[in-house]
Parts: sequence; C-alpha cells; structure tokens
Amino acid sequence: MVDRGPLLASSAPGQLMRSRNPFAAFGRHRNLTRELVRNEILGRYRGASFGMLWSLLSPFLMLVVYTVAFGSILKGRWPQAGDTHAEFGLVIFVGIFVHGFFAECFTRSPRLMLENANYVKRVVFPLDILPWTMALSALFHLAMNVLVFCLLSFFVYRQLSPLVLLLPLVLAPLAMLTVAVCWVTSSLGVYLRDIAQVTPVVATAMFFLSSAIVPVQAVPERYQLLFQLNPLTFFIDQARNVALWGRQPDWSALGLFALAGLVAMFAAHAWFQRTSRGFADVL
Repeated sequence: MVDRGPLLASSAPGQLMRSRNPFAAFGRHRNLTRELVRNEILGRYRGASFGMLWSLLSPFLMLVVYTVAFGSILKGRWPQAGDTHAEFGLVIFVGIFVHGFFAECFTRSPRLMLENANYVKRVVFPLDILPWTMALSALFHLAMNVLVFCLLSFFVYRQLSPLVLLLPLVLAPLAMLTVAVCWVTSSLGVYLRDIAQVTPVVATAMFFLSSAIVPVQAVPERYQLLFQLNPLTFFIDQARNVALWGRQPDWSALGLFALAGLVAMFAAHAWFQRTSRGFADVL
C-alpha cells in the first residue's frame, strides 16, 4: 500500500513537494519510495512466463553471449585470468554489470519526467525521489547479476573470495554519482528532448572506453589517459579486485569518490529542485 501522507500534504494541484534533503527517499518518503521500486521491479516482468526468474536468466545469457563473442571468436585474454573461456567470461562479466547499472539509469533518466508526467501535472508529488526509485530498481538487478557471478565463480574456481562482501562498499560511490547524474539529466530532458538520443551513445562510448572488456595496460599508451579518466574504469577495476582477485580495494580513492559523490548529490539535487519549477509548464 502506497503511503499517501506525502501526497496529501497540500491541496494545490500541480504543486511539487520540495526538500533540501537529497536522501528524503529514505526518510520522509521511504514508504512511497519502497512501493514505487517494488512496482517498477515487478512491472518489468509482469506477463512473462518465467516472471522474476528472468532477473537471474538474463545476466546468465548475457554472460554467455559476451564470453562467446570476446573469448571464443575474438580470442580475448586477461593477464590475471587463466586461459579458459569461463575465467575470461567472469572477468568480462564484472565489467558488464558495473557498467550496466550506470547505463540503465543514465539512458533512462532523460525521459523519466516525461514518463511520469501525471505526477508532474496532477498531484503533489516529491519528484526528486523518482531518480532514486530508478536507481534502486537498477541496484536490484545489479544484485541479481552479482548473485549469478558468485554462483558461477564458485563453480569455476571451487571457491569464492570473502572480499566479495565488500562489493556494496566499492559500488556505493558509483551509486551516489549515478543518482546525481540522473537528477541533472532528468531535469534537462524536460527542456532538451534531444538528450534522450545522446545518452545511449555516451553510455556505449563509456563501455568501450573503460576496462570493461580490455585491460588499460593493453591499450596504446596515447589512449590510456582517456580510459583512466572514465570513472567506470576505477569502479570496474576495484570490483574485480575484491570479487575475483581477493585484493583489498583502494580505500583512499574510494573515500575521495564517496566525498565527490556526496558533493555532487547535493549540487545536483539543488539543480533539480530549482529547475523542476518549470516542469508542469513545459509538459
């Protein structure tokens, strides 16, 4: 049952609820956020014969496709991995699910307000929680990817690095930066509709210009800086360290990214709240 308390806070139709707290989705609006996330997750698989089972089948099938394409056909190899296609596939898979989380949110965000125009126009609604609901839904699918990875990793190596438990800490700064980006792009998408056509291209470029499918050391030296400037490279490498290689992450760099993510969230949230005043007029 959706918590209607926040929705009834004002009787003025079309008035948006505004808060200076970027984490209101986990405080004042937590019940509403939880219901929206639940509806979004279940809605994706509604009507499918296998239902929620697809949340596990999809990453497994994706892993098979990438392993065949980059391992068997293109003969890709990774310095730290063995010579088997299974080991190479697991290395690639980590890059895929880290990038996939960011890409899902980034490519959907420009149309987020357009797809929820009824909330903008007709009811008092905290629009700033919508990027959170989208990110939390993507985090659920990321968790399913990690579960598939753990099962396959145990099958291939007959063991699982205990440091895999650090993955949430490693990916938390990425989640913060992603939500910040989504607040900006979702607001810009209302006024500049062409952004929705650009974000998929940018997301694809960030995939191929990261360490998702190729180690940075294997890239020609003149292009390595470009790969290193891509923030996904850092998170992919750190995720591999804890999940595959059993190494401690770079805690100092993670701390800096977390601080940057926190600053970016407050700045992006302020931007969103300011620009959201004109959403109803544009839509």
